[in-house]
Amino acid sequence: MKIGILTGGGDCPGLNAVIRGVVRKGIFHYDDEFVGFLEGWRGVVENKTTPLDLEAVAGILQRGGTILRTSRTNPAKREGGIDRCLKTLAANKLDALIAIGGDDTIGVAVKMFERGFKVVGCPKTIDNDLSGTDLCFGFDTAVMIATEAIDRLHSTAESHNRVIVCEVMGRGSGWIAIYSGIAGGADAILIPEKPFDIDAVAATLKRQHARGRNYSIVVVAEGAKFAAKVDQTGALVVQALGKDEFGHERLGGVGQVLALELEKRTGYETRAVVLGHTQRGGTPTAFDRVLATRYGIGAIDMVHKGEFGKMVALRGTEIVSVPLADAINVNRTVDEKLIAVAESLQEEPNHRPRPTVKKT
Repeated sequence: MKIGILTGGGDCPGLNAVIRGVVRKGIFHYDDEFVGFLEGWRGVVENKTTPLDLEAVAGILQRGGTILRTSRTNPAKREGGIDRCLKTLAANKLDALIAIGGDDTIGVAVKMFERGFKVVGCPKTIDNDLSGTDLCFGFDTAVMIATEAIDRLHSTAESHNRVIVCEVMGRGSGWIAIYSGIAGGADAILIPEKPFDIDAVAATLKRQHARGRNYSIVVVAEGAKFAAKVDQTGALVVQALGKDEFGHERLGGVGQVLALELEKRTGYETRAVVLGHTQRGGTPTAFDRVLATRYGIGAIDMVHKGEFGKMVALRGTEIVSVPLADAINVNRTVDEKLIAVAESLQEEPNHRPRPTVKKT
């Protein structure tokens, strides 16, 4: 078979491992031929291709990013975009397409399948919020990077008696924030699933300082929302950067606003650190390399089983296939049990510590 591959949306560690897994098993076990589309769906709209053979995927397992490059192009937003995609696929004489991406990329794949083309999806979102699968590759790497950053912030915060707010990725879900916050020993973790009361956060930091620990770390997801307006920015803090072709606002700024408000309410010197795209870059962890490879092998097996209109997914420890629509039905958010774990590590407002007993 002749099969196309694309990577769409934001890049993340592990994409190259998926591509490598697809190509190596496809060539070694099915005698397939592969065509890579450059820059996601833009490459399909504009017929920008590159051959994918064993030489092309040699040495890419440990590389971050994607050798096919990517974009947030939405063919459905362009006049005749879907038709142009179908013409490109026909012109390249493809039997099937493997689309690697998040809900936006998979959403376009659904449209292609509805128009009659054979498509298999592979889940990719560094935020780990794609429904239909239990875990996305790239997430483990992002958490490791964020946790290492938080570890480093502890020492500089302690040296200066400061509060440091660390803003991490997480548009509609706080998986990175809550995992890295728990692993990094953050004093407060703020996520999109639970709008936060700025005064309550300030009170938490004050209680900690009252116990003699004169520094604090606050981890906040970029999509976290204030429970009430604190200034003209409104509940959701965004920079004036417009929207992408899928209608998503480009988030940013919550860390800085939060730092200013906390300093105002506590009197403690407060700084903000935004990890941003650092979380996307660099080599993937061993876990992400293995998971991404399993996804790639699962995707090419699905092509040859004729499981089109479906997405490869992880359920428990098993690689399975699920309908593409399941991936974009709703965002997968942090569950209440994990939120309870984070909250159980914070001091209750009315807690009275036991008095210390002096040894005689």
